[in-house]
Amino acid sequence: MIFNRQKITGWVLVVVSSVYLAYFFRIKVMTTGPLLTRQDWFNLITAIAVLIIGIINVRLAARREQNRR
Repeated sequence: MIFNRQKITGWVLVVVSSVYLAYFFRIKVMTTGPLLTRQDWFNLITAIAVLIIGIINVRLAARREQNRR
C-alpha cells in the first residue's frame, strides 16, 4: 500500500490532534484545578479544527485514489 503525501499529512494531523485532545481532557478537564483560561479554550478549538482538517485530508486522498482507478 503506497501512501501519498496528502494521506500521510492527514494522518499526522489526526494523530497529533487526537493525542492533544486526549491529554487535554485527561489533565485539564478531569482533574481539579484552576478554571480553563482563554489559552486553553483556544488550544481546544484549534485541536478540534486540526482534527477536522486531517479527516478531510484523509478522505480527499482516498477519493482521489479511487478516481484514478
